[in-house]
Amino acid sequence: MNAKSTKSYMWVTILNVAVTAAEFVGGFLSGSLALLSDAVHNLTDVASIVLAYIANLIAKKHKNEHKTFGYKRAETLAAYTNGVILILISAYLFAEAIQRFSKPEVIEGKLMFAISLVGLAGNLFSMLILMRGAKKSLNARALFLNMLSDTLSSVAVVAGSLVITYFGWKLIDPILTLAASVMLFKEAIEVTKDSADVLMEANPDLDLKAIEEAVLSFKEVKRLHHLHVWRYSDDTIMLDAHMNVDPDLSAQRIEELSQEIAERLKTEFGINHVTLQAECGRGMDEDLISSDKEN
Repeated sequence: MNAKSTKSYMWVTILNVAVTAAEFVGGFLSGSLALLSDAVHNLTDVASIVLAYIANLIAKKHKNEHKTFGYKRAETLAAYTNGVILILISAYLFAEAIQRFSKPEVIEGKLMFAISLVGLAGNLFSMLILMRGAKKSLNARALFLNMLSDTLSSVAVVAGSLVITYFGWKLIDPILTLAASVMLFKEAIEVTKDSADVLMEANPDLDLKAIEEAVLSFKEVKRLHHLHVWRYSDDTIMLDAHMNVDPDLSAQRIEELSQEIAERLKTEFGINHVTLQAECGRGMDEDLISSDKEN
């Protein structure tokens, strides 16, 4: 996170604190659960942004004897935590909305409309500020999705307040809350799954057979086995594998060959950290993906 990103996060935080305060007050005074749900979501956004900023500071720490890979996954942990929190919040809002159908409350539509406009403006600005960073970082993407869902929710709340004011249909409030909670749940599941895949060192959707073919295209390589591919962080994909080579290859040629393979894997698959163990006869009968028993 550079100085520009830090400034962007600061402005988003300020906007969200202001919007959250306004929506909490407006929600209680107007009796709107939809407005309160928007306030709760904005509150989680504030916590998410602060958590993301702290995680980014941790990620900048240097590697050491205890953390030989460094601290970059702190950002992934933050994204996972944000996702889990949002799942819980969406479940709570869903339950509250269901209860409102049997116990509807009096709602001040005009006050709800005024406050929801404030929330919509704040969320729109926040979303625009975060849009660029969402393409570069999983954590920034999680925050951008929060802002996007907040913005869509605010649009719905504005529309709902007009329905309540001019038509008196109060059930629109819990209906909007249900829709917002379902949308939030879906987005939270996606972010949680993506970050969990990184933490579980899952294959980042790369074709392993294509990788094998690329390596075997080098005539000195006879077989590839014990292949592992995983995403370490937003900008780092790693590969570890054993390759069987001609027994008469010199150490210098093996080094050159490994470098050539690494460059090709980076160009074709975006793998920017490659570790290859050269072997002669050992492992010739082993699979591309080793079983737990073999390890």
